[in-house]
Amino acid sequence: MQIELRVCQHCLDGDHGNEKRTDVINDMVNCAEQIKEYKHVIDLDAVHIRKVREDEQGKPTALPVVAASIQNNQVALNDLQLVTEGQDGNMLIYIDPQDVLTVLAGNLDEISKAVSEDVTVDLSPTGAQMVSEADLGARGPDN
Repeated sequence: MQIELRVCQHCLDGDHGNEKRTDVINDMVNCAEQIKEYKHVIDLDAVHIRKVREDEQGKPTALPVVAASIQNNQVALNDLQLVTEGQDGNMLIYIDPQDVLTVLAGNLDEISKAVSEDVTVDLSPTGAQMVSEADLGARGPDN
């Protein structure tokens, strides 16, 4: 089992001028780095963090999945994605920032249940709000 987080290096560095996006991308990378340190706790073989620049092709590091969308009648590779590969070889891809951050935070939560060290990551206010508002299906059906 492994995961691969792919982010835009320019967003990570704040070059695109969207401070909230920069904060959330940094939250994602910080979470992934912490997961990487404790990957053995949740039976992950590898955690890959791929930082893509505009001047390169942006191929994945390990998991051969690339999300794309149509922009101005052209195919554009998504600069943000999280790919998870399970034991059965099935891969899940997340491209919505809220989903990506929620999955990463969920992995950290699972790690925190198994270790005595503090593995929490201080999320930005925007990132913390995104995770707290995530619909995890735990509330049951709407009445």
